[in-house]
Amino acid sequence: MLARSASFVYEAAMIDAAQMRAARALLGWRMEDLAAKADVSLASIKNIERGVTDPRASTLRAIQSAFEASGVMFLDASHLKSAGKGVWLKD
Repeated sequence: MLARSASFVYEAAMIDAAQMRAARALLGWRMEDLAAKADVSLASIKNIERGVTDPRASTLRAIQSAFEASGVMFLDASHLKSAGKGVWLKD
């Protein structure tokens, strides 16, 4: 999936726990909110964010889709021209 922005091309990639926490903070969501919007159990959200589980790709896709539907974009090193990842909230 590609979406064009003014300065880069965004490609969907698997998100990580730090990006999940950052995206929730940008949206003001509690873990319970994310669980409901992604149709994923609260325990799964907690375990992923704490790094105590290796989540299924389908679970991460559901979480990422919920965030993206609310205007969050996930950036990786290729977007940032540095080592690291980021989160951006569209207007």
